[in-house]
Amino acid sequence: MAKGGFSRQGGMNRNQMMAQARKMQEQLLAAQEKAATTESTSSAGGGMVKVTVTGDLRLKEITIDPEAVDPEDVEMLQDMIVAAVNEALESADAAAQQQINSVTSGLNIPGLF
Repeated sequence: MAKGGFSRQGGMNRNQMMAQARKMQEQLLAAQEKAATTESTSSAGGGMVKVTVTGDLRLKEITIDPEAVDPEDVEMLQDMIVAAVNEALESADAAAQQQINSVTSGLNIPGLF
C-alpha cells in the first residue's frame, strides 16, 4: 500500500489528488469571478421600476419611470422598489449558484456561497 492509503495500482496517488484539487480550486475561483460580474435585472409595477444587481449582490442601477412617482402614494413606489430589488437579488443568487454548481457538480462545499 502506498502512502496515504491508496494503492499505486488501483487508486489515485497523493500528487494526482493534489493536482485535481488545485484544478478544481482554480475553476471555482473563475466561476466565482464570473458570477460576481453577472448582472440580473428585474422590474416591478409593470416595468415602472427596474433594478440591476450584480452576482456579488451589489445594487448597480435603479430606473424609475416618472409616472411611478405619485406624491400621494409614495408607499406604492417604495413597495415596487423593494419587490424589484428582492427579485433581482434572488435571480443573481440563483445565477451564482448555477456557476458554482457547474464546477462542483452540485457538491455542497461550506463557505462558497
